[in-house]
Amino acid sequence: MHYTILDCYTDEASGLGVPPYLGTYPRYLYGKLTLEGHKVTYITIDDLRLWKKYGGVKKEPSVKEKTNILVYNTTVNNVPDVLAHTDVLIVIIGVHVPGKYLTALPGTLREILPLLRDIPVKKILTGPVLFGTQLEGGKFAEQQNLDMFEEVKDYTASFEELDRYAAAGAEILTQIPDRRMIEIETSRGCKVGKCSFCTEPIKSRFINRKMEDVVKEVKAYYAHGARYFRLGKQADFYASDHPIEMLTEIRRHCPAIDVLHIDNVNPNSVIAPGGEDITKAIVEHCTPGNIAAFGIESFDPDVVKANLLNTSPAVAMKAIRIVNKYGAERGANGLPKFLPGINIIFGLLNETKETQRKNMAALQQIMDEYLLLRRINIRQVAVLPDTFLEQHGGNKYLRKNKHLYWKWRNEIRQTIDSPMLERILPKGTIMNDVWTEMYDGKTTFCRQMGTYPLVIGVKGRLPLQKKISVCVKDYMLRSVVGEAVE
Repeated sequence: MHYTILDCYTDEASGLGVPPYLGTYPRYLYGKLTLEGHKVTYITIDDLRLWKKYGGVKKEPSVKEKTNILVYNTTVNNVPDVLAHTDVLIVIIGVHVPGKYLTALPGTLREILPLLRDIPVKKILTGPVLFGTQLEGGKFAEQQNLDMFEEVKDYTASFEELDRYAAAGAEILTQIPDRRMIEIETSRGCKVGKCSFCTEPIKSRFINRKMEDVVKEVKAYYAHGARYFRLGKQADFYASDHPIEMLTEIRRHCPAIDVLHIDNVNPNSVIAPGGEDITKAIVEHCTPGNIAAFGIESFDPDVVKANLLNTSPAVAMKAIRIVNKYGAERGANGLPKFLPGINIIFGLLNETKETQRKNMAALQQIMDEYLLLRRINIRQVAVLPDTFLEQHGGNKYLRKNKHLYWKWRNEIRQTIDSPMLERILPKGTIMNDVWTEMYDGKTTFCRQMGTYPLVIGVKGRLPLQKKISVCVKDYMLRSVVGEAVE
């Protein structure tokens, strides 16, 4: 059988699969089907758009135009030829925590259904879409007629089964011409598992993957040339199986890794016994620019209680101080080695104007203590099926307070983000290992590879896909203005 995997990109609370990230779903399926003896081809939504919407031709943008991110992440494959010989097309789709993406746009059901309708092969739908999908915060999950799919299938496998073929998925890199950040799964579900908006406890009970199998998968991708990794598909890295030993072994077996980062962290684990030792190990073994993504969501105790959130404001502050204590030192790429990142969500149950005042008071306290936050993610909640939020209020507070959200968001950006960015990267700081990625008129936008990398605007149209060093010259709200240096 010839299987083709169509990756429309995924973004969940526990994992990212939007380029330059390469998510777990296509990799696992590639490994499984390959070991079963099938021919397997990997294509992306960008490949499909290029064929269906642009006649297979990529056009260079004029000096007044932006790079077209809809067709930025194509593979080496010719889609018409591939689909003409495909027996089964597996479509991976699903966004639970929508964000803004510099050089990619995930596919939606609304987009892909007309693109696939005239393709006469068996079609299977899978991925996070099974639990809902929405590309915009502040909305209910997308609803579409799925009759064209012969199966809507959950391919979730136990870690015991998965680890028989996870490493075999590394061969997928032969079909991807650009660099990718490999998102490595270390656990499933959530040890707390109560947050009102989250799908993690719905998808899986909490279970850790064996440390040895995590290291084995990293080694397999490393052997295929991968040099950028994030141990990110989990609710709390600190709760992983032997996290200190895991980092030590990855470094021992893969010494030339360029980027090794983590993602989600429960602040309660940081302040728990042993938490400081894990923090020190992350600083030692991971690469600079690393972020502990704290799912704080709100500093309002009433909202915390109503939404069953796992972190109180007091715990959040303690965890922020601990990570700063060990990780604030500047690293070789110009960024601090390891800092907290905070998630703030608008539209949760019991949200009032007082909620924003409490958020601002906490953030101002962080500023006053001269602590560092690498980033603050602010979004409107997506109301997904079967969550506590959907069942106990839905979009009630989104509708009630929506007229305030731009003001609230802008207050955080102006009052906190802007001066924080100047602390983290003072003018004159040299940022190394910066990749040129896209044009917007006469400006080249660049990023380092990593977790939540900063966008850097450089005047002029530099050659794309090149690694450069940049001197920080100025600031935007959430990005920096730089100048290329030799």
